[in-house]
Amino acid sequence: MHLSENEGIEGNTFVVTGGLGFVGAALCLELLRRGAAQVRSLDLRRESPWSADLRCSGVQCVQGDVTLRKDVDRVLNGVDCVFHLASYGMSGKEMLQPGRTDEVNINGTCNILEGCNEFGVKRLVYVSTYNVVFGGQEIVNGNETLPYFPIDDHVDPYGRSKSVAEQLVLRSNGRPSKKKNGACLYTCAVRPAAIYGPGEERHLPRILGLAKKGLLFFKVGQPSVKADWIYVDNLVLALILASMGLLDGIPSRKGQPVAAGQPYFVSDGCPIDTFEFLSPLLRSLDYDLPKNTLPLKQALLLARTISVIYTVLRPWLHCWWLPQPFLLPAEVHKVGVTHYFSYLKAKEELGYIPIVSPRDGMAATISYWKEKKIKDVGGPGIYSWTFCTVGMILLFCAAFLPPWGPLAWLKALNLFVFRSLWMVRFVFTVAAAAHVGEAVYAWRLSKRVDPENSAAWFWQTFALGFFSLRFLLKKARQARCVPLIPASAQANR
Repeated sequence: MHLSENEGIEGNTFVVTGGLGFVGAALCLELLRRGAAQVRSLDLRRESPWSADLRCSGVQCVQGDVTLRKDVDRVLNGVDCVFHLASYGMSGKEMLQPGRTDEVNINGTCNILEGCNEFGVKRLVYVSTYNVVFGGQEIVNGNETLPYFPIDDHVDPYGRSKSVAEQLVLRSNGRPSKKKNGACLYTCAVRPAAIYGPGEERHLPRILGLAKKGLLFFKVGQPSVKADWIYVDNLVLALILASMGLLDGIPSRKGQPVAAGQPYFVSDGCPIDTFEFLSPLLRSLDYDLPKNTLPLKQALLLARTISVIYTVLRPWLHCWWLPQPFLLPAEVHKVGVTHYFSYLKAKEELGYIPIVSPRDGMAATISYWKEKKIKDVGGPGIYSWTFCTVGMILLFCAAFLPPWGPLAWLKALNLFVFRSLWMVRFVFTVAAAAHVGEAVYAWRLSKRVDPENSAAWFWQTFALGFFSLRFLLKKARQARCVPLIPASAQANR
């Protein structure tokens, strides 16, 4: 397919569902850069990290739910092309909510299809997933001839619902519009690999959060396992090329768009072990790499156990205090089983070639996260938190609570170590005073070093003492403004 770089974009109106998301925002901005007359974002959120930039650039941000037909109809009038990115259930606690996942991914897609038919939209690009053909079996250099993975065999509702939705989209290709203009709806599906880049909000924050806490205990599967990744700019290019592939005014195609009714795998074209791919990012942030390897069967057993526990806790999945599950079965398959695909079809039919190399993409991602780490509150891992908080609680119980039940053993142990109850209470008082002094010092220092996070530094240092303060002191050294360390901090080293 040989077209100008802005064919079918200049002067046209676009809708991007999920437009306030990571990929959606990048796509909206690129469409405007290429000369789109208007770009409308339909997203359930009112705000996101990209919403201010989108509005400043001229994107019309509409708050709405794809599961509500009236919200879909509000944005489709006069639209030339729709990019359907909105989805639910990709990772974390969302993966354990099948009802909402089906509602968004299946019902929402049906609403988009009906709305396109109602308003005479000519092009629909659906963002799908590798999971429509992958469900835990090894796939080496797969292509679009692979059959859909059996619906009943999917281990998570996300893969199942996206498979159903993609098939609905592709079967709707060529559907005549209800408008009496002779127009047809042409559709295609883009199946991206795991997405990364500066600001990615699904995978990397969760992985790096675990690494920061020291909870990346092990790798899953063998080092020979390979999977695909795709940088955000490469995915945006693939989506735009797919929309061009649905144009019906190309003379050589005789009115039949090259991409009509077709799926396309897209990636950076460099399959790699997941942990090897992430290691430069982890090293650059001074996080420990997992040293042990957990075999696939044991990892699946652990993930299924966690899944059962979180299923029991389903009524509280939306609560802030319930952390994201450590590992789920579908995630074990993604990182522990080889599955990568050729983008040859996208190259031959759409002209897709990655414009950003994995090396450059990772460099940009590292730069983003290093800058973000500087702005965020640093802190110790889970071991320091456990040692310090649990230790202070136990010391308080031994010093001031009556010796009831297990507390009698605790009090006896402390008396054995410190020889008297008076000494136990003295040690606790001194430790508590040191924490308060270090917290006040952290607050004062952070006012100069990191004023936006001064309150967070105060409370974290109040809980952890010098375990937290040392991170602030490191940040202050980097800023070349370290004052003398207080005596309480030195005594607590």
